[in-house]
Amino acid sequence: MSTVARTSRSVLPGFGLSLGFTLAYLGLIVLIPLSAAFIRTAGMSWSDFVAAVASPRVLASYRLSFGASFAAAAVNAVFGLILAWVLVRYRFPGRRIVDALVDLPFALPTAVAGIALTTIYSPNGWVGQWLEPHGIKVAFTQFGVFVALTFVGLPFVVRTLQPVLEELEPEIEEASASLGANRWQTIVRVLLPELLPALLTGFALSFARALGEYGSVVFISGNMPMKTEIVPLLIITKLEQYDYRGATAIAVVMLIISFLMLLVINLLQKWSRRYHRI
Repeated sequence: MSTVARTSRSVLPGFGLSLGFTLAYLGLIVLIPLSAAFIRTAGMSWSDFVAAVASPRVLASYRLSFGASFAAAAVNAVFGLILAWVLVRYRFPGRRIVDALVDLPFALPTAVAGIALTTIYSPNGWVGQWLEPHGIKVAFTQFGVFVALTFVGLPFVVRTLQPVLEELEPEIEEASASLGANRWQTIVRVLLPELLPALLTGFALSFARALGEYGSVVFISGNMPMKTEIVPLLIITKLEQYDYRGATAIAVVMLIISFLMLLVINLLQKWSRRYHRI
C-alpha cells in the first residue's frame, strides 16, 4: 500500500459526508436557535428595538454583566495561571485533591453554588461575619456578582493553561537563568510569549461563561433593578411578563456584543502566534 493511500485513509467517512453531518448538527443545535432570536426581533420597529435595549434599567444591567464578567475573567487569568503553574510544576501532598477541586464549578449545579456563596458571604455567614465589621459587603452587592462569576470561570483558565505548561520544558527557564536573566525577565520574555495564546483563550472562555451565568448569581446578587440586576435575569423577567420581543431584543444585543468580543480575542490570539513565530 502506498504512502498516499495510507495518509488518505480515515476512520470517519469521506470529507463531504463528515462535513454534512457537522453542518447539520451545528445548524440544529446552534444556528437555528440563534436565528430564531433574530427573526423574532426583526418584527420590531427600530424605535421599539431601541426602547427595548437602551432603557436605563437595561443599560445598568449591561454595565454590571459586562463589567463584572470582564473583571472576573481578568482576575481568573492571573490567579488561574498561578494555580496551573503550581499544579504542573510542583509535587506536594494533596495535589490531586487540589487538582480535582478545580473542576468543582463544572460539576456543581449553579444554583447550589449560588446558595453556598450567599450563605458564606452573607452578613452572618462564615466569611461575611468577619468582613461586615470592616464595612465590606459581598452578598446582595455588585461585588457579590463578581465573586460568583470568578468562581464559575476559574476552571476554564486553569484547564486551558495546564496542557501548555506540561509541554513547556523546565530547561527553558534554566537556560534563561544561565544567560543572566532574572526571574521577571524570564517570565516576561520567555514564558509569557509561550503562554499568551492559551491565556487569551482561557480568558475568553471564562469571560463568555461569566457573561451567560444565571444560577450562581441570582441568589447572591439580590436582584435589585439598576443596582445588582444582570442581563440574563432581566431577560427571564421579561419572559415572565410575556414581553417576548423585549427579551429577544436584549438577547440579540448580547449575542452581537459577545461575538464581536470573542472575534477580537481570536484576532489577538492569531497575532500573538504570528509574533511568536517571528
